Amino acid sequence: MDILFYLASASLVLFMVLATYDGFFLHIWKYRLFDREESLFEHKTHTIRAILFPLIVWLLCINETNYALFLIGVALVVLDVIVLGIDAYHEEESRSFMGGLPKWEYIVHLFANAFHFAAIILVLALRLEISEGTLLFSTEIASSQAHSIFQFIAVNVIPGAIILAILHLILMMRKPRTVWMNYRSRISCC
Repeated sequence: MDILFYLASASLVLFMVLATYDGFFLHIWKYRLFDREESLFEHKTHTIRAILFPLIVWLLCINETNYALFLIGVALVVLDVIVLGIDAYHEEESRSFMGGLPKWEYIVHLFANAFHFAAIILVLALRLEISEGTLLFSTEIASSQAHSIFQFIAVNVIPGAIILAILHLILMMRKPRTVWMNYRSRISCC
């Protein structure tokens, strides 16, 4: 079981690194998707996913005893997959201003989503068991160093994920967007 916690921990960290690079640096900082008419829908789908992510982490990775909350987390994962599909479907129009999505960014998206869903699937494998043909929710998780590392990572990705979600959300509003663009224009790097 420890190997599943280590793999889930690595997947969660790798997702957060790639998602921060893609979601903050590329989408918000470099390409300013929130400020382009053709990319506004993409920014909205990213905002929904950014809001869903800390909720999913809390409900699936940190909540270890409440089955109802776990099921809500699973429902949010299903919603996340739907929003991801909608986002991917509209990606071509969203990036028309730059001649389409660059291949390297497409690769970043593939790996980020692979790690995102790998972490979720590993958590589901840790939390669910099949007994006599019945799927059961397990609240008995053996305490180990691997489990502690995973819990530490899960708890500590939430603040950054919330900040990124709030940033996505406020950049949909005109006044905060204007303030952001004003400060952003003063920085000449990147």
